[in-house]
Amino acid sequence: MHKRDLLKGLTASAGLSLLAGCANVSTRARLPSAPSQTPRVSLGIDELVKGGFAPLKGRRVGFITNQTSMSGAGIMSRRILQQGIGTDLRALFGPEHGLDTRARAGDHVANSVDPVTGLKTLSLYGPTRKPSPQMLADLDVVVFEIQDIGVRSYTYISTMALAMEACGEAGKDFIVLDRPNPMGGELVQGPPMESAFLSFVGQVPVPYRHGLTIGELAKMIISKGWIKANPRLSVIPMQGWERSMTWEDTGLPWVATSPNIPNPSSPLYCAATGILGELRGVDIGIGTSKPFHYAAAPGIDGNLFASDLSAMGFEGVRFLPYQSVVKPGFSGVELIIDPRAKTDIMALGIALIVEVVRRTNGSVLAASPRGAQDLFQKVYGSLALDQALKTGGTWQNLVASWRPSLDAFMEDRAPFLLYR
Repeated sequence: MHKRDLLKGLTASAGLSLLAGCANVSTRARLPSAPSQTPRVSLGIDELVKGGFAPLKGRRVGFITNQTSMSGAGIMSRRILQQGIGTDLRALFGPEHGLDTRARAGDHVANSVDPVTGLKTLSLYGPTRKPSPQMLADLDVVVFEIQDIGVRSYTYISTMALAMEACGEAGKDFIVLDRPNPMGGELVQGPPMESAFLSFVGQVPVPYRHGLTIGELAKMIISKGWIKANPRLSVIPMQGWERSMTWEDTGLPWVATSPNIPNPSSPLYCAATGILGELRGVDIGIGTSKPFHYAAAPGIDGNLFASDLSAMGFEGVRFLPYQSVVKPGFSGVELIIDPRAKTDIMALGIALIVEVVRRTNGSVLAASPRGAQDLFQKVYGSLALDQALKTGGTWQNLVASWRPSLDAFMEDRAPFLLYR
């Protein structure tokens, strides 16, 4: 089939067989939201199709993917690859949350057979988080395409880094089909990652809000020597994406990337309250229709908290008093964040942590067992926040301490930027 006919066929089938396939595997809630306009951005998968799948022809392919791997027309990328290269698509690999993005955070995912393609799916969030030599033995190249959210602790980029390393060790090529950073590519914010705190919730030493696409990040990982063995890397870039774009600007459909990232504004809220949520004894909205939208704990005066935060000057963010519906007795604030806000969302996140700890007289720290405290430190990337909370340090001093590392990162990342 001519590649132009293939592209037409894939597009024409989007509303029938492919979306019906989603429904057949009980993923109605994960169907893509309708694009608000004709997409302005052509994704890496779309560019691969336009190029006739040239980098994959005659090669045995493994695909790291999940429900977020969709074309601009809302077609599953794994179906596109299967139709485009046939039996050369040999295996799928699934990250945390599984192929359907439904598994809860931290829940192991088993190997399975994908109902959409009929292919075996090897879990990279079970007994192993890095592809084994046996998993890669029958492959020539591994393709990665998963929608990231732009937050360092979100584990899809950890999966990418470990898979790159495994491919480097096994002599396999690695291809990234690039996708947008839903928070845009201009703002870089948050604490650095110290090497002693590298973990699966911080596999790559970038600022917490890194402002990179997965393709740009993959290029930087190799150049900076952040993995033990480098594969031969190719990135299929997008066309039409600009660093200033919010997700809504792209016109692309959104698919929930995990149970608590249901819509394209969720990454901003995750950046704001995700670290706070690693403490026990707090409520950030997990289990509600607005995960990550809240900062609450027992005994906080929500009206006073909202008033004090409003006076701190976080432009583009509103604070409303909040009484928890999932945790009786918990109160605090609801955040309303303008998706175009230029304020330092990570500074806001640390201010929320410091204020919640102060307003509960440290009880949320005392309620967190040792393992939770360790994870809290790993997600932040150092002991600095934990020490400040225990010694009365200010959030302003913590934020100021990030500046040298952020300045250095902005300079370091410049050679790897693919988009203006």
